[in-house]
Amino acid sequence: MLYDRPRTHGGRCKLAEIELDQLSKVYPDGTEAVRSLDLAIADGELVVLVGPSGCGKTTALRMVAGLEPISGGVVRIGGRVVNDLPPKNRDIAMIFQNYALYPHMSAFKNMAFGLKLRKVRKPEIGRRVGDAARVLGLEGVLPKRPRTLSGGQRQRVAMGRAIVREPQAFLMDEPLSNLDAKLRVEMRAEIARLQRDLEVTTIYVTHDQTEAMTLGDRVAVMRDGVLQQIDAPHRLFDRPVNLFVAEFIGSPAMNLVGADLVRSNGNYEARFGEHSLRLDDDVLSGRPALTRFAGKRLILGIRPEDLEDAALTGGAVEGRKLSAVVDIREDMGSEILVHFGVGAPSVRGEDVKAAIGEDAIEATAAQAEEKGSLFVARVDRASCVRERDPIELAVTTSRLHFFDPETGLGIYDGEEAGAAPAPSP
Repeated sequence: MLYDRPRTHGGRCKLAEIELDQLSKVYPDGTEAVRSLDLAIADGELVVLVGPSGCGKTTALRMVAGLEPISGGVVRIGGRVVNDLPPKNRDIAMIFQNYALYPHMSAFKNMAFGLKLRKVRKPEIGRRVGDAARVLGLEGVLPKRPRTLSGGQRQRVAMGRAIVREPQAFLMDEPLSNLDAKLRVEMRAEIARLQRDLEVTTIYVTHDQTEAMTLGDRVAVMRDGVLQQIDAPHRLFDRPVNLFVAEFIGSPAMNLVGADLVRSNGNYEARFGEHSLRLDDDVLSGRPALTRFAGKRLILGIRPEDLEDAALTGGAVEGRKLSAVVDIREDMGSEILVHFGVGAPSVRGEDVKAAIGEDAIEATAAQAEEKGSLFVARVDRASCVRERDPIELAVTTSRLHFFDPETGLGIYDGEEAGAAPAPSP
């Protein structure tokens, strides 16, 4: 069985923590690809680096692997500084977007090639490849060459080649991006199962936030070379540190709108366009700093999941509903996405542009100009609402989000929000 023997070094169990201390990369033209990245990945943990193209995630991974020179900072693997070590001496294995299989070799020989270069004995090579093949379901294709294999099988062979080395850590760079959607979902589950069973420290890079959220023990969100937030997936979703994280995490994206926080009859309300949502005590107790914005403009966020067709809930409670007209109805089978305008100013700052892209903003610019902020509600498949129908939506106000329009930071407990808060226990 893979990793059935203690991983030892100098008579002691090998630890596989990966530590990045103020890691930086500056190219000769002055481009700062990664800026002072601090990251600690525990032994056996899977951490996903996610962000839009050009955010520095792949550059950071390549510096850990030794494929990219480091401009500043320190990389430690298992407590050992590896800045000046070549990739082959770092005891890591990389899995790339490109399978990089040798076309003239069988699947067995591709998986065994690295071990052969290290002069591992043939019986040991056979044992390791056989074990990996059983784990990956490749026993029947070991004699075959890559051109005769499916995309999923080729990716499994590439994974097997990494596994047989029994490294301290896996580094995965967009390994599923060449696969079709269905196979990508299947392979995502395969990687999660393998990593759980092998308990190998893993850094996984992707631009796909759904992939990041479903795979990672923790997810590190990057933007322009800077770590924005690292936390468990549910914390990123429920408590984003800033507008960029709020927009980037979640699909469909969080609905954002400029709103005024007012106090009326002893209650706080968030007002935007013709709408008003009452903020109950549970909202204020979870965000005590919110009261400092009374009488001011802030940014209100509502996740599509927190809007439901009120006709299915027995009617919306006053102060917890939105009345609108359905613009677009998308029947997804398991759910319905309802698009509608709220007649209030849309949020189109640099944070939002960076998260969803300027092209996406331009595509909806005309509609946003006419209807104000465009919202999406994810409602139950039982909803009978149709396009151009009026709809009343019940809002789960306890899960509303609020952001400072000047800084883009989430409004929570009044403490200064850092670029990358410490992970929750």
